[in-house]
Amino acid sequence: MDIMLSADEQAFADEVRQFIRDNLPADIADKVRRDQHLGKDDHMRWQQILGARGWHAFTWPAEHGGPGWTITQRYLFEVISAEMDCPLIQPFGPRMAGPVIYSFGTQEQRDRFLPGIRDSTIWWCQGYSEPQSGSDLASLATRAEDAGDHYIVNGQKIWTSYAHHADWMFCLVRTAKEDKPQKGISFLLIDMKTPGITVQPIPMLEGTHSFNTVFFEDVKVPKANRIGEEGKGWTYAKFLLEHERVDNAAIGVTKAALRRLKQIAATEPGPDDRPLIEDPLFAARVTAVEAQLMSLELAALRTLSAVAAGGSPGPASSLLKIRGTEIAQKISELGSEATGYYALPWQPGRLDGTSNEEPVGPEHAGPAANAYLWRRCMSIYGGSNEIQRNIIAKQMLGL
Repeated sequence: MDIMLSADEQAFADEVRQFIRDNLPADIADKVRRDQHLGKDDHMRWQQILGARGWHAFTWPAEHGGPGWTITQRYLFEVISAEMDCPLIQPFGPRMAGPVIYSFGTQEQRDRFLPGIRDSTIWWCQGYSEPQSGSDLASLATRAEDAGDHYIVNGQKIWTSYAHHADWMFCLVRTAKEDKPQKGISFLLIDMKTPGITVQPIPMLEGTHSFNTVFFEDVKVPKANRIGEEGKGWTYAKFLLEHERVDNAAIGVTKAALRRLKQIAATEPGPDDRPLIEDPLFAARVTAVEAQLMSLELAALRTLSAVAAGGSPGPASSLLKIRGTEIAQKISELGSEATGYYALPWQPGRLDGTSNEEPVGPEHAGPAANAYLWRRCMSIYGGSNEIQRNIIAKQMLGL
């Protein structure tokens, strides 16, 4: 695979960099650079700027309103965006709901839902996991009863990221009981303003609010909001999860985290009072994780190339998810270690920019513990790494 940039690809990279320089709000870039918390408004402002340029749904083909970029262009856009302190594009609309809708939905559904995703005027959330159905997602129990031209939904979803921001949810529900749990599941689009929906926050260990529990009590959902055939939702869910797990490799974001780690290690003192990055043992650990990231990057590009040629990520997406999350966690561990005891104090005001107190330690100390704790969940969301290893063992190794 040739990964050298052509003249056209280099021109595209220059175009992306110039657009970001001209359009990324300075206050948002500063928050990203400081690893501070971003609010809904921060994400929506930047995503709507991208939407006006036609770049919010940057993975979409031209026939569905996307830019129709090649795999190389998509890769360049993600890596350059992370390099230049852009917020991560929230994936629930453009990377999850959108492809399912344009791949399996009706033309009416495409006309209704895709414009709000392209423009980032609608925020989506994912209704998959339940209290007793996380890694074993096929055992989900949220029920949708047939009521003529609509369903009545009752049940509970959990770990629903940003449900408190969301306008719509794409949701797996059980519409029939079958001998095989994967059967009888349907894929619904649910307006979060519908009566009977209650969103309850789940406070995180590191002080943020991103996860929620969502309760459904006699929620009326039109059948026109069902994607594809009734009972075939597991097929659409697998399609979405394979692509989500490729995204979880998060190459651009992880490369940016590695750069920050090197900057921290260049300012923190090592055992002999020279910069920590000059300590042979610490430098060797940074080099090892950088080599792993480079290997992951090539594997992700191979997988994306196969998708561009009309293939599916398949079980390779599980490999990318495992390695991507492990590498990101290792980088956060090294960052906390480099920061030392200054990483221990919890300083929430430094994370949201509201504190008037004297900061403890250097600037990079503020988010160190937050980054470490948050990245613990990476090996769980999107399907736990244990489950991904089972998929690899079964589908790739035949065990």
